Amino acid sequence: MTATRRTPKGSGAKKKPAARSTSKRPPARKPTAAPRARKAAAPPPKPSVTSRVLASLAAASRGHGADFAGLLLVVVGLVAGLGVYGRAGGPAGRGMATLMGTLFGAARVLAPPVLVALGVLLVRGAPAPPEADPDDPTLVAEEVDLDQVDHPFARLALGSFLLAVAGMGLLHLFRQAPDLGAGRDAVADSAGYVGAVIGGPLHGALGQVGAGLLLAAIGFAGALVVTRTTISAVVGSAAGGVAKGARPVGGAARRAVGQLFQIGGQSDAAEADGEDLTFTGPAIDLRDGVEPTGIAPGFYDQDTDVDPDAPAAAPKRARKPKAAVPVPDPDVPPEQLEISLPPGTQPSNWKLPPSKLLDRSGSQAVDRTAVEETGRRLEHALAEHGVETRLVGMTVGPTVTRFELELGPGVKVARVTSLHKDIAYAMATPDVRILAPIPGKQAIGVEIPNVRKQLVTVGDILMSAEARAATHPLEVAIGRDIDGKAILANLAAMPHILIAGATGAGKSSCLNSLLTSILMRSTPDQVRMILVDPKRVEMGQYNKLPHLLTEVVTVPKKAANALAWAVREMERRYDLLAECGFRDITGFNAAFDRGDLNDPNAELLGPDAESVTTYERMPFILVVIDELADLMMVAARDVEESICRLAQMARAVGIHLVIATQRPSVNVITGLIKANVPARLAFAVSSATDSRVILDQTGAERLLGKGDMLLLGPSSSVAQRVQGSWVTEEEVRNIAAFWKRQTPDLVYAPDVQGSDDDASGAPGLGSGSGGGSGSAGGDSDDDLVAQATELVVRSQLGSTSMLQRKLRVGFARAGRLMDELEERGVVGPSTGSKAREVLMTPEELDGGGQGGGGDDLPAGAPVAAPTEDSF
Repeated sequence: MTATRRTPKGSGAKKKPAARSTSKRPPARKPTAAPRARKAAAPPPKPSVTSRVLASLAAASRGHGADFAGLLLVVVGLVAGLGVYGRAGGPAGRGMATLMGTLFGAARVLAPPVLVALGVLLVRGAPAPPEADPDDPTLVAEEVDLDQVDHPFARLALGSFLLAVAGMGLLHLFRQAPDLGAGRDAVADSAGYVGAVIGGPLHGALGQVGAGLLLAAIGFAGALVVTRTTISAVVGSAAGGVAKGARPVGGAARRAVGQLFQIGGQSDAAEADGEDLTFTGPAIDLRDGVEPTGIAPGFYDQDTDVDPDAPAAAPKRARKPKAAVPVPDPDVPPEQLEISLPPGTQPSNWKLPPSKLLDRSGSQAVDRTAVEETGRRLEHALAEHGVETRLVGMTVGPTVTRFELELGPGVKVARVTSLHKDIAYAMATPDVRILAPIPGKQAIGVEIPNVRKQLVTVGDILMSAEARAATHPLEVAIGRDIDGKAILANLAAMPHILIAGATGAGKSSCLNSLLTSILMRSTPDQVRMILVDPKRVEMGQYNKLPHLLTEVVTVPKKAANALAWAVREMERRYDLLAECGFRDITGFNAAFDRGDLNDPNAELLGPDAESVTTYERMPFILVVIDELADLMMVAARDVEESICRLAQMARAVGIHLVIATQRPSVNVITGLIKANVPARLAFAVSSATDSRVILDQTGAERLLGKGDMLLLGPSSSVAQRVQGSWVTEEEVRNIAAFWKRQTPDLVYAPDVQGSDDDASGAPGLGSGSGGGSGSAGGDSDDDLVAQATELVVRSQLGSTSMLQRKLRVGFARAGRLMDELEERGVVGPSTGSKAREVLMTPEELDGGGQGGGGDDLPAGAPVAAPTEDSF
């Protein structure tokens, strides 16, 4: 709607004539035409003094009418408050109190603050005085688009009026609805004459119930006007809150109805696609100068339908076709997660945990106006630094919002990437990450943290469409990317992953999400695990699970034994595959499921032979190391050797590594480990150097922490930003308890961790640079001491550095060996930096003699001093 204000160009619109000049004017020329028009255009009469004073006052007060009215309302409200609340304020205050009681009845106590509030709003919302040229003889017609006018005072005034009408009418109805003729006292005790005028006719025409419904609707409309919202938005917010609070009860009722009508599978699938359950990052496309038409209403719905009323000119991004989801069997409870196993898989007696054990996050609305305003501020900030850009799109993610910018002609990408600190300063954010360019687009991306971050739970990921389409037992939940897509990683395809980040950045939460995904989607027949937790507190809740090959390993020495066992298991599996003629575990298990796996020597041995080999299905083995730095401090050489062998060869036989550390240094993540572990997950780190150690590129130092990560796939050179999923300790305990109830008598695989003697000083396990914990004397390894004795006696050189080189042990371990040789009488005491004196000759060593006399010993045995507890 358009209103036009025009000022006619008449005699009244002419400006005031200028002062007469004292110089003589030249004689005027005689008019040649239109004498009547000349008479009509005679000068107006001179205004009086009073009119001129009034005009001056009006000009001086132009634009201040709202200020004056607001101040008047504030003063009236204060005086009325004195009369209503304290019977003060003089005759004026008491008179106002009586008047308000007569008009509004019991609602008079609300009148003074309402008047003051209206006055303040009127003053604050007053428009600036117009700047007009007083010498302009005419005013040009102004076109005002009323659809674009949104004066706050007008909106609040209309909404408040509707609320007041509804409130006064309802108060009249609930105060026994006296008539206008009932007397002033009776009307004042109700809602006053105003309430009687509003509610009386409605009560007479509609009755008390009908009038109450109508007045409630009027009040609701007033609230909508005041808050600038719509009914659909209110209903959507209320439905989201109710769904989040009543989800457990609603889920149980839905499952009951689904079982009754045999629609359980469809109801669960519909719930997984619900608007308040699945996060999706809305993309706002601004290309070709088209203004954004709005953020997708299904902010958490990956497959939101396109609004048919949206303008056809706005370009839409192409969506990938959604993978077909098979409809579950109606006989299976809808809360049961199903994993599609390869054809021919034998039915399992294990039951997977129900999905109700996992929580889901609620929906969160997006302020489209605020997002667009932030984008314009970014564009303006770059322009101030001389970088010409054009905002072409915005994508709101769970943690950050990516703004897509097209560079102007001749602008280099390096100019933008060098301005990240200036952009962070201009946007008032801790840091920004610049992706230049965005893969597959002719634009750069500037990722700015959101004011409110969205929580992403493991339940959201495992119940998404992407998780339903994933069938591999090692598909685990990672989180959501900036586009809102659920990210799952197949550990078998990686095939090993390195996780690193600073303390508190989300590394432990990521490990718990991975393990929870395995427990929710896979049975012990499919996946077995070895968990290494040197900190002793991170994985204790997973003990006694049927998926574990051994209890959670907490001793670093035993962790080295467990890795050595994994190497032996890898070699055993390779021998088995070579014997049966398969290249990997997938073909072996598929043949086993089909029943085609037989001993190739069965025909030669005959059907009654007892030595015919019987095969078993090989599960995947997942080795999870929570803190690699602790293992490298105790047994660096053996741990690194085992990890490298597994990383190089174990993929084909189904053994995969998940290695985590909070110390991303080259001493922990060595070059050999990085070369053999292609997939990386980097959380927030303190410096770009640490980021290069993890990812071989910078970027992790600009992450925000609390699950914000960069995922670098094995075949990708560009890291993908993901908000990691979160799982609570209560959820983990409930899932673990579900599995423990199925295995009351759990038996671990033997010899995975080795014996205590092996852990204290086995050869090759205590040879790291940190040494072992064995003490001198009987707790030492006799074989290693025998080798040291042989070297020292044959060379006649009691040097610690020689033992360190020859035996390939650490300096601390070599020093302890030398101290033990001193106790056994092989070498003398230390003489500072010089080599020790050797007290035994090669002949005594060969003859089994000992330096101080005693019993004869076998040749080559370690020789000890004649003490009471030599061995």
